[in-house]
Amino acid sequence: MSTASVPALRRTLGLWDVIFIGIVIIQPIAPMGVYGVISNRAGGHVVTTILIAMVAMLFTAISYGRMARVYPSAGSAYTYVSQEIHPALGYLTGWAMVMDYVLNPLICTVICSKLTQNIVPLPYWALAVFFAAFFSGVNLLGVKTSARINEVLALGMMVVVVIFFVFVGRTIYGLHEFGAGYFTRPFYNPRTFSLGGVFGGTSIAVLTYIGFDGISTLSEEVENPRRNILLATVLTCVVIGVLSALEVYAAQLLWSSEAFDPSKIESAFPLVAQRAGGFFLFHLLNFTILIANIGSGMGAQLAAARLLYGMGRSDALPRSFFGRIDPVRRIPRNNVLLIGLVALAGAMVISYERGAELLNFGALIAFMGVNLAALVHYYIRGEKTASNLLPPALGFIICGLLWWNLSLPAKKLGVVWLAVGIAYGAWRTRGFRRELVRFDAEE
Repeated sequence: MSTASVPALRRTLGLWDVIFIGIVIIQPIAPMGVYGVISNRAGGHVVTTILIAMVAMLFTAISYGRMARVYPSAGSAYTYVSQEIHPALGYLTGWAMVMDYVLNPLICTVICSKLTQNIVPLPYWALAVFFAAFFSGVNLLGVKTSARINEVLALGMMVVVVIFFVFVGRTIYGLHEFGAGYFTRPFYNPRTFSLGGVFGGTSIAVLTYIGFDGISTLSEEVENPRRNILLATVLTCVVIGVLSALEVYAAQLLWSSEAFDPSKIESAFPLVAQRAGGFFLFHLLNFTILIANIGSGMGAQLAAARLLYGMGRSDALPRSFFGRIDPVRRIPRNNVLLIGLVALAGAMVISYERGAELLNFGALIAFMGVNLAALVHYYIRGEKTASNLLPPALGFIICGLLWWNLSLPAKKLGVVWLAVGIAYGAWRTRGFRRELVRFDAEE
């Protein structure tokens, strides 16, 4: 067969095409679900935390984009750390990534159940069973959400954001008095400000940007990928950061620094919207966030099942269970069911806040690893320039500070997960005398 007849991906995506795809992946309403958790932790300084998190993610995005040039087909924090630093550190990075993949469907199950209670007064446990079963059932049927549907949903979310801004603007315009510092208080309120609280909130606000690294998987379909992947990754973080900051700024103008009832923390943003637009805007935002998290839950469960399948196929996990494909549906059925059970069990014992922090525990470890890999490749082994030193070094330091400011329970649970990973790796490699477990999953 001639080379010309071999099917290949076409480079048809321009810079702004990739940026739009990145926005679709992250979602235009990214901060709304976690808004109440951040606000309670940071004393109402949600805007500040979103902007600090954006700075950390910008440095990390630069590192991701630059490492995608070196490993254009892998696009994995595990690969970058393994190849550039050490396979053992790469293994720990990969193990932390597994926690992220498994926890994502769990927190989606929690928030979807809580938001649905605002519509239908059913017991939480019944809704958790429903959503865990629904996510699993959809993936067992092999239903695949197309990119076009995701784009339509993203545009619909943008319309809802605009409606929210209109209602907030109308409410503020109708106020007779604003009081001193009304428009600056969302950035800094001396009554509730604490450095520890802001950094603690920022460690959760990182969840707003999770998913930007997925842009690196488009390397083979992008025009001038060496330039556009890096630019798109950085600009996507900027666009999402600015949009998220505007959303939470508008919310804080209405809510200020009041603490949210912990039992209603997942519904915090709809409760804020209710002050501007009554029950209409409450239910519109509630429904929008619910639909967004249903889509995320289905996609996250499928991604996690495929990661476990890739590990099973490469014998990193028992092949007989994790490496099996259903002969009819052609999906990793065992993995889908296992993740569904983990999501259901976890939703019964772990709060949305704790689940989000645990997810960020793994994500921040991966981000630190990518920044360190970029530092090693471009500065230590490459040219000793400021542009090769500062972005990865600052990204590593800021992500490290955010990781340190996660709550103590989240760090304890995360360390337990890492300890289990080390023990498992030692068992699989007979005391680390054989090749370490791999976390690469083929397309």
